[in-house]
Amino acid sequence: MKRFEYATVPLLVHATKQILDNWGQDGWELVTVLPGPNPENLVAYFKRELDK
Repeated sequence: MKRFEYATVPLLVHATKQILDNWGQDGWELVTVLPGPNPENLVAYFKRELDK
């Protein structure tokens, strides 16, 4: 059975691509982006498979 770890990351509007690229390079897969505590904030949800 596959096992995953998860991370939530606040996204800064002026650096969204850089933030997503950095997490992707570390093996994290973007699951979704949802609004944060206020309308100007977004939160990215990532997952990656754990080693067996």
